[in-house]
Amino acid sequence: MLRHLCLVIFLLFAYATNAQVPTTEIDTVGVDQDSLSKTRFIKQLGNGYFPTQFLDIDLRYLVKFNQYEGFRTGLGGVTNDAFSAKYRINSYVVYGFRDHRFKYRIGGGFRVNAPTNTWINLSYTDDLQETGSSDFITDKRFFSFFEPRLLNINLFHKYITKAVSVEHSISYHLLSETELAISKIDPTYDYLYRLDGIDYKNWHVSTAKIALQWSPYSTYEVKANDAIVEKEDGYPKFTLQLTKSFKDVVKGDFNFFKTDFRAIHKFKYNEQSFTEATLTTNIAFGDAPLSHLYHAYPNNVNKPTIIKRFSVAGINSFETMFFNEFFSDRLATLQLKHYVKPFDIGKRFKPQLVLISRFALGNMNNIARHQNIDFNTLDRGFSEAGLEINKLLFGFGLSFAYRYGAYHLPTFEDNLALKFTFNISL
Repeated sequence: MLRHLCLVIFLLFAYATNAQVPTTEIDTVGVDQDSLSKTRFIKQLGNGYFPTQFLDIDLRYLVKFNQYEGFRTGLGGVTNDAFSAKYRINSYVVYGFRDHRFKYRIGGGFRVNAPTNTWINLSYTDDLQETGSSDFITDKRFFSFFEPRLLNINLFHKYITKAVSVEHSISYHLLSETELAISKIDPTYDYLYRLDGIDYKNWHVSTAKIALQWSPYSTYEVKANDAIVEKEDGYPKFTLQLTKSFKDVVKGDFNFFKTDFRAIHKFKYNEQSFTEATLTTNIAFGDAPLSHLYHAYPNNVNKPTIIKRFSVAGINSFETMFFNEFFSDRLATLQLKHYVKPFDIGKRFKPQLVLISRFALGNMNNIARHQNIDFNTLDRGFSEAGLEINKLLFGFGLSFAYRYGAYHLPTFEDNLALKFTFNISL
């Protein structure tokens, strides 16, 4: 199966990058078309794709690094409307040089209704996921040219997932996705989940998910191919996801229920100064192993001095919270970021100050079920505050954060985080 996937991706890549469209007549609006083509190219690049004639190459899979795989490199992509407006192929293959293992996804879909942008998707994925992370399936795209947290993550679990999903636009402002999936989970670290006298080293989960994404104040437009495109971001934005795991359904080992919610609001004062607030709540009921619980996206490595902990700050991560320090089955986080108007020092030198406050509150039932791993809960509330000075040089800046409150550490230096930032936009 992997050999066939590699062949398909290679042929698509070769065809997309080498195919040419013959020119038979002079285009009187060539300049305008060229401008539109450049605009589309830059937009796609900013979304993490390198567009070619029939295939948009996914830049997320080119090169990455983490503590388990070492360097991870590969190739992936999704076919575009020039290939077909009704069918798409979305696949990738990567290789980890430290664990010496291929990971891949074979996926595709077909559109059943253009006005509501309704797609039915099928996929088979064999890959890794960070333990404690939680994604919304309606977030089809999150791309950053550089993912700083990934460098220091060491707690992963392998998963093999077969899934079928349905995407549907209930309205321009309300998107939905439903997914049925069966997964085999195998932690890469020494962990056992003890339930009813049985120690599970690996397990199967059979899940049903439904997610809703509501953007009541965004504006949209309909393209010539009936595609619905967001023209302008509007705030607030809301996302709700419900997950149910079924025991004894297609080998499912556990019964649990999860509800995840996120609200994002932006308070604009002028074109260049605003405050962004992000509230998330996550709750898991029932018999959920650590792979399906939550952390608050920590980004501080477990090293003794501030210099050895020097790394790159994340986008929405807790910079003074150590990796694997806290896990929760009930978690709420609030992040406030105030962007000050950039300092107009020079034509190409306009650094920007960002003031940041982050809060997290969580807890966990049945901690004793999680064997061979030590962690704390967030029942007393975690707090940190800091600032960033971005875009000092080639997109790089500096970040400073301080940990205070109930989880303030005895040694002053252990409460500090000093890091680079990296911000670039197209």
